[in-house]
Amino acid sequence: MTTKYTPLKDHDTPLKVLFTGYLCTVAIGYLFALIQILFTHGMADGKFGLSVDDIVYSYYGNRSGTALELKLNGSMKENASEQERFAIMKWVRDGADQYDYKDDGIAKIIDTRCVTCHNKDASGIPDFTKFDALKSYTTQDEGATFSSLTRVSHIHLFGISFIFMFVGYIFSFAETTTTQYKCIAIGMPYAFLITDILSWWLTKIHPMFAWLVIFAGMGMGISFAFMLVTSILEMWLFKPVFIDGFGSRYLQRRDSPDASIADRIWVVLKTLVRSIKPAASFVTQQWLTRGWPLLKNLLNSFKK
Repeated sequence: MTTKYTPLKDHDTPLKVLFTGYLCTVAIGYLFALIQILFTHGMADGKFGLSVDDIVYSYYGNRSGTALELKLNGSMKENASEQERFAIMKWVRDGADQYDYKDDGIAKIIDTRCVTCHNKDASGIPDFTKFDALKSYTTQDEGATFSSLTRVSHIHLFGISFIFMFVGYIFSFAETTTTQYKCIAIGMPYAFLITDILSWWLTKIHPMFAWLVIFAGMGMGISFAFMLVTSILEMWLFKPVFIDGFGSRYLQRRDSPDASIADRIWVVLKTLVRSIKPAASFVTQQWLTRGWPLLKNLLNSFKK
């Protein structure tokens, strides 16, 4: 298979070290991100390990209790003793009165156990040195707020996109993957990233979309791992893996004149897209000529 680029195995050693260093560092960062998810979202239901309930509680909320109680029984459980957590929850259920805040010793518990992290210098978490901030968590738990989702969404979209851009750039020099599958592998993380962010908002609206969060996260991780592992293997272990090892069988199938199942699926998809295109054009034309004017007139009638 002829190439119009320098394959990963043929790059100069300093460049391969640069690529490998970046990929390994990003992989470690990704691992710590997964661990962080386990200790935050993964503790939303009070049990270690990520589950659908954790996703629902994190974004939609657990409407059966207050946000403060759920945190004390979930991700913040280890930060206070059972007696202290019971005292706080009793105060919450008694109405979270400001006068009882000091009289019942709740202020002392908060100062000792919570304010270490929840203070004015902390970023992205509430400041519990202010009573009003604490009071807002004594209402029904409705999960992530729309403002927090907006903040986290734009951070993830900007930050993770850059990571995938550089990983995809390195992977684009791979020679063991055909161009069409390379395009799919490079594009998949972006598709799953957008789906992941969108699923947060959908889960906030309805808990049934929690499964979509897990699906999108898994897809993003798998596509990222595929590009990373393939790139490193091609840079440093091309001969033992792809010439003398198990990868040789894949290359034989790739170069075989017989179309693989994946190739057949690809052809079917392209044919399907070509057949849908005229229908999509017709629907678009009908919308512009009939649907949109009708909707516009309807909206104008409401204004009147």
